[in-house]
Amino acid sequence: MTYRVVQWSTGNVGRWALRSIIARRELELVGVWVSGPDKAGRDAAELAGLDEPTGILATTDAQELIALRPDCILHTAMADDRLLEAVEDLKTFLRAGINVVSSSPVFLQYPYGTLPSEAIDPIVEAAREGGASLWVNGIDPGWANDWLPLLLTSGSERIDRIVCSEIMDYSTYDNPKVLFDIMGFGSKLDELPMLLQPGVLTLAWGSVIRQLAAALDVELDSVTQTFERHPAPEALRVADRTVEAGTAAALRFRISGTRSGRELIALEHVTRLHPDLAPDWPQPAGKGCYRVEIEGEPDYQLDLQLYSGGDHARAGVVGTAARLVSAIPAVVEAEPGLLTALDLPLTTGRGLVS
Repeated sequence: MTYRVVQWSTGNVGRWALRSIIARRELELVGVWVSGPDKAGRDAAELAGLDEPTGILATTDAQELIALRPDCILHTAMADDRLLEAVEDLKTFLRAGINVVSSSPVFLQYPYGTLPSEAIDPIVEAAREGGASLWVNGIDPGWANDWLPLLLTSGSERIDRIVCSEIMDYSTYDNPKVLFDIMGFGSKLDELPMLLQPGVLTLAWGSVIRQLAAALDVELDSVTQTFERHPAPEALRVADRTVEAGTAAALRFRISGTRSGRELIALEHVTRLHPDLAPDWPQPAGKGCYRVEIEGEPDYQLDLQLYSGGDHARAGVVGTAARLVSAIPAVVEAEPGLLTALDLPLTTGRGLVS
């Protein structure tokens, strides 16, 4: 069976998703939405960095693409600074009877226990109204802290604690808005950026904690957040901007799920703009890794290193896009509703071996 797909945005993740859609034999690209006139009218292949034209031209006309009634929209538009608008976009697609696989808003990966029912119910109702499904995922939040740790737990006799970590040098991460506006790199240490405002970390990554807890039949008493920041000892040049000495250049945050005062499940990020910063913080395997640690019987530590063209940051973006594309057939075939990783079968890179 062939699934008709519209790619929604061609930014940091979207252009890699576009490449992945084009590479899949079971997927037919039927449309591409772009946010600005500079990309409108250009062939999808050009936007994806491919040589062979597809004949599919990008457009800024959302209604034109919705009218195509594709089987699925792959939505990768930036949502961190427009959460409510992004949710409304997703509901519009669902009401039109179009299944959606999306990279954001990330709290929809597993919103139960994180969002109130009045925020979840309208999305579920839109899905039921249109007879369509929505699945939000990626690499983190996503498969690096849902299926990866859950696979390891199947080899456990006893589990005392699970910690999922992203330990990365972000100096090559090609998203200045995220680096400087949302994460606050280059800002004064006493100025809290959007990401570190009270409740934001638990909103974004609390879904990781609660999904793992649900999969392992664990009742949590609370989900809390903590963070540390480290200044640049000297000026650093990152993404064509200067991070001045004394401003934030490393960030470590942790979201903890506890029961009876004991941490059972944790998600930690250790992000540096230079590998020499904060040497006492956890260090990655290679230049960057996703790490899963399970304390119990036996103890496990899995370090997943990833590279694309020698760049681990780019590899994370490629992995985010590919995971979404791989899931399209399963999401289209699923019962209508708001799906989580616990609802889907194993999705693989079927047909990609060259």
